[in-house]
Amino acid sequence: MNLPLRKVVLVDDHAIFRAGLKAGLGPTIEVVGEAGTVEEAIGTIRALDPDVVLLDVHLPDGGGQAVIPAVHAERPGVRFLALSVSDAAEDVVAVIRAGARGYVTKSIAPDELVDAIHKIADGDAVFSPWLAGFVLDAFGGGEAGDGARGAPATIGAADPELDQLTAREQDVLLLIARGYLYKEIGARLHISVKTVESHVSNVLRKLQLSNRAELTRWAAQRRMI
Repeated sequence: MNLPLRKVVLVDDHAIFRAGLKAGLGPTIEVVGEAGTVEEAIGTIRALDPDVVLLDVHLPDGGGQAVIPAVHAERPGVRFLALSVSDAAEDVVAVIRAGARGYVTKSIAPDELVDAIHKIADGDAVFSPWLAGFVLDAFGGGEAGDGARGAPATIGAADPELDQLTAREQDVLLLIARGYLYKEIGARLHISVKTVESHVSNVLRKLQLSNRAELTRWAAQRRMI
């Protein structure tokens, strides 16, 4: 499948990280600008109007979430994907409340990041599987703040079916729905393949689904993938 070219701005205070990231994004991503501070980011994004901004959540002059509302007032079409070393719940929740459409950690593989950028540009929401639970917990009880314009549909209201699942079962559900093999899921979650199989069996039983294809459709309908 031929993917469209996406214009991206990188916002991170480490120039060497930006250089490495820029080199590894491949031919379907064009890095049109870079910034290392909140102030630089706001001006750069407003001027360049990219499709997607890769945004670190910790910058020298403030949190990355400060960039989003300042830009959306003039560039409402720009979408933000947080890319950070932090997997702290407070960082995830803060940047999603501000209006980011997704949050992934810097341990993400280059091809997965490219895929995430395209999904964000297309209007989808993307989260590292083990971070999605933070978002569901934070927003499951009511509407997100005004800044969370781009939050996925599942954030806006509690989901009784999803609430049946344990946190680990939710992790496994997300990875299965994204097409990971049992062996890959075990490696990512540091559990055995047998344990993965057990979790999948529990998820299918609780959701009254028959196979992983149905599970994937179930997750897609809730915009979890």
